[in-house]
Amino acid sequence: MAASTPTSKYPPLLLKYLKMFQDDPKSRIFAPLAESYRKIGLIDQAIEICQEGLSANPDFMGGKVALARAFYDKKMHVQVRETLMAVIDKIPDNLIAQRLLADSCLVLGYVHEALASYKMLLYFSPNDREVAGLVQELETQAYERGGLLRVEQKPEKLRKLMRLQKLLTRVQQLRGVSV
Repeated sequence: MAASTPTSKYPPLLLKYLKMFQDDPKSRIFAPLAESYRKIGLIDQAIEICQEGLSANPDFMGGKVALARAFYDKKMHVQVRETLMAVIDKIPDNLIAQRLLADSCLVLGYVHEALASYKMLLYFSPNDREVAGLVQELETQAYERGGLLRVEQKPEKLRKLMRLQKLLTRVQQLRGVSV
């Protein structure tokens, strides 16, 4: 009769995470629980669980990445960008965050920010041909147009982007890579 129980439609791992979350709603288990929801297409539940979990763990970057992934799946690119700016400020080598941010910025038309994130991805994964192609294409477009496609950014976000670019330049200099 297990097939008739309402919870039997969920993967066992999701049920395990759910029980752990119910036992301790302030724990960080909300992030893998949200990922489990997201992977079976329950995006709204993933967002809700992340928001609840982040209210108890506001500095948990893994939870913010899980929330951004759910936002991305719903094509909520503004929210992805807002969520991940804090993550990449603190953990610039988080490749998932960089990729989601880059892709979302590109969709939103923030080409400068997208290019910075793609370059950071390329730095940490130099053999990624897809990212290398994106960087080359965006730089070519910028060169051909005499600048980037969209430059009207909020000063606060632009400062964060400039810090990220300075960090990338410093990291490249330390590794002896020409910029």
